[in-house]
Amino acid sequence: MRAGRRTVEVHRPDKVLFPGNGDGDGDGKEYTKGDLADYYRAVAAHMLPHLRGRPLMLERHPDGLDGPAFMQKNTPDSAPDGINRVEVPKQGGTVLHTVCDDAATLIHLADQACVTLHRWLSRAGQLDRPDRLVFDLDPAGDSFAPVREAAWLLADLLDRLRLPSALMTTGSRGVHVIVPLDGRHDFDEVRAFAHDVADTLAAAHPDRLTTAVRKQDRGDRLYLDVRRNGYAQTAVAPFSVRARPGAPVAVPVAWDQLDDPDFGPRRWTIADAVEQAGTEPWSGVLGRARALGPARRRLEGLRK
Repeated sequence: MRAGRRTVEVHRPDKVLFPGNGDGDGDGKEYTKGDLADYYRAVAAHMLPHLRGRPLMLERHPDGLDGPAFMQKNTPDSAPDGINRVEVPKQGGTVLHTVCDDAATLIHLADQACVTLHRWLSRAGQLDRPDRLVFDLDPAGDSFAPVREAAWLLADLLDRLRLPSALMTTGSRGVHVIVPLDGRHDFDEVRAFAHDVADTLAAAHPDRLTTAVRKQDRGDRLYLDVRRNGYAQTAVAPFSVRARPGAPVAVPVAWDQLDDPDFGPRRWTIADAVEQAGTEPWSGVLGRARALGPARRRLEGLRK
């Protein structure tokens, strides 16, 4: 498969990764490794800006959804030339994370049955300074109504804090709300701020929202999860395919799409996510990165 100046071999392209025994999610169709590679090549121009320079956690399904899966941090020595890496310190050593900087690498990962790419919120060179803040809206059940309501409540609060925000389906049950940062703050500062925002919102709507980490403490309330905003934590990358029947995709969307009756966390699949990507729903948002100092002062004012 041609990708720029490089050619990538996709082994066993007819290998079925998504068997098509859908449970009502996605489109319920059968998809092969070749289909996965075709999708990632088609979406590369839209996806790569969200991946370049970032360490990745790779979710691989060598035998498809019905087989065992594993999460891969370290890039193996057998990886072909041209695959970029970043060395990340860990206790007792380092980890060489894969970095996806071009379409050829993206297709190679598809060949490795990497269904989903989970990215760091920081980039090589400033690993301890995130340029993204993520709120994960995790509902207690399958109904999307609480997610829609919580997303609008969070968007309103972020507007009051004068922070830009972007919306993304997860391909699973909820949505991510993403705030672009200017990289001035370390992970501890960013996570503390995210906790305070989530706590403020949950305190204003205690019957509908919670920040309780333990599931038994949440009841039927939606969980405002900010745990991804920590060093070495990851979040699903925009345009990543999720390991669910029908091959749903985590897709950036515009805020005005949230109230569409057909909207939902698994609305797009590898069959039509490229069309959504072409609408450039985040146009102008990610370029408005902010420092958190002014927003923190505004938040403290609201909490008094």
